[in-house]
Amino acid sequence: MSTQIILPRILQVGDGASKEAGSILKNLGCKRPLIVTDPMMVNLGYVARLQESLDAVSIHSDIFQDTVPEPTVSSIQAGVDKVRDGNYDSIIAIGGGSPIDSAKAIAILGKYGGVMRDYKFPRIVNEPGLPIIAIPTTAGTGSECTKVTIITDETNDEKMLCVGIGFMPTAALVDYSLTLTLPARTTADTGIDALTHAMEAYVSKKASLYSDSQAIAAMKLIAPNLRKSFHDGSDQKAREEMMLGATLAGVAFSNASVALVHGMSRPIGAFYHVPHGLSNAMLLPMVTEYSIPSAPARYADCARAMGVASEIDNDEVANSKLMDELYAINKELQVPTPEQFGIDREHFFNNLQVMAEQALASGSPGNNPRVPSADEIIQIYRKLW
Repeated sequence: MSTQIILPRILQVGDGASKEAGSILKNLGCKRPLIVTDPMMVNLGYVARLQESLDAVSIHSDIFQDTVPEPTVSSIQAGVDKVRDGNYDSIIAIGGGSPIDSAKAIAILGKYGGVMRDYKFPRIVNEPGLPIIAIPTTAGTGSECTKVTIITDETNDEKMLCVGIGFMPTAALVDYSLTLTLPARTTADTGIDALTHAMEAYVSKKASLYSDSQAIAAMKLIAPNLRKSFHDGSDQKAREEMMLGATLAGVAFSNASVALVHGMSRPIGAFYHVPHGLSNAMLLPMVTEYSIPSAPARYADCARAMGVASEIDNDEVANSKLMDELYAINKELQVPTPEQFGIDREHFFNNLQVMAEQALASGSPGNNPRVPSADEIIQIYRKLW
């Protein structure tokens, strides 16, 4: 059986890659881009430097800077309206996963109309939207090279999974120098998110030889550098390897899918506004512990790729070391529990049934080696406390 691999048409990697946006637009025949970003990227001067590089090749650009963390239907609407009214022929997304996810939605809705729910999974969106150049500034989501976007419907607190070739950026400019100023908390959350992508892609029921190769490479890059980049953000080698690892993890899960961690993470983010990477980090150890019995060899491979188990360790020993490492990472990187994050326990427990139903409806838990029932998902949620 063959496997279809979906990738950006152009993948530019390394220090200074973000400066190539203008030449890539010219190669694509695009002349009127809209920059989709957030206020932080503007305040840090990243957007001004991007516009300067575009001006140098005589490309005028406008800015939509009102994206928000964990984008919603309402937060992207002004961007959709701007695209429809402005005659733009392309989009440059610069920022973390939220601006890039927002740009993906804006590129489709701005071209075809409708509402985001029209494009929700199980619909597969293969219609090409406006060309997107994605410039990530975190080493985490891998959104620059995935055919996925997540938009929250705030009317019912549902994180809608939207999937298809139409959401794949045309070009990804992966420039690790843009991550050197990331705060430690963001570094931790996005880094564990990337590790989760790699692990879930590797154990996914949809994994292939290709996605396996990307996932293993990603784990080998991320695991030794996660703590280093957290404790010393100026460590350029660690930042570079984390950035490439996050991109490879994105390639892996975009072509193999994520699984139970992500399925359970989305409702936590939607109901309690927990950043996506952080909610993944809260769940990763317990979901891994639940899943290992159904794929012990695959999880043992993860432990070996991460460097916490040796080739001579049998699977049982390797998985024991893997669990120790996941809990140790969360402790050292100061991942809070839901209670420490400020979530009300009673409210959380009252929402368990609907969160479990939303997790299952996303489809991601069905890719897990051990497919849970709603009751089993509820039990895992309870263990977070």
